[in-house]
Amino acid sequence: MKQQQFFAFISRMKYINRWSLMRSTIQENLSEHSLETAFIAHALALIRNKRFGGNVDPERCAVLAMYHDMSEIITGDLPTPIKYYNKEIRSVYNEIEQKAADRLIAYLPEDLREDYRSLLTPDADEKELWKLVKAADKISALIKCIEERRMGNDDFSSAEKATLEAIHAFDLSEAEVFLEEFIPAYTLTLDDQTEQI
Repeated sequence: MKQQQFFAFISRMKYINRWSLMRSTIQENLSEHSLETAFIAHALALIRNKRFGGNVDPERCAVLAMYHDMSEIITGDLPTPIKYYNKEIRSVYNEIEQKAADRLIAYLPEDLREDYRSLLTPDADEKELWKLVKAADKISALIKCIEERRMGNDDFSSAEKATLEAIHAFDLSEAEVFLEEFIPAYTLTLDDQTEQI
């Protein structure tokens, strides 16, 4: 039986550090970020359904978020200022991401490839879910910025401001709810958090 490499590649997510251009007090790897993004995406989908009359699948949204940066196992984490420097670079990087996703999919048995393709490649039919995933991705980045700033690392101050603006630019009510109801707790100490229970 042929050995399949897909999950061996996934296990390497823990070796891909994020924020490569920033001095971080605590390193964050791709695996940690993907899980946090999945938690947040799930919550955004639930908020949409419960408070704004939506009808999206929170579990599917969480799974898409788990896999949203999977191509970075091959490409690495390209810093945001470079990735979005101009349209040409973004277009080329999108193409590189697609090729990386195709390569990862090729590491699966043929009968599973299409199931995973929908997790690694955005599908037009799931545009609304992917928008929630992108918002969750930015919220996770905002949390990192807040945590770093709280530890006295001012290197993240500008990134925090830009990330918050990017979240507002999504114009998603559920993201605004998350910012208002959940983000303030990230400024509390553990003792402060437990006192409020």
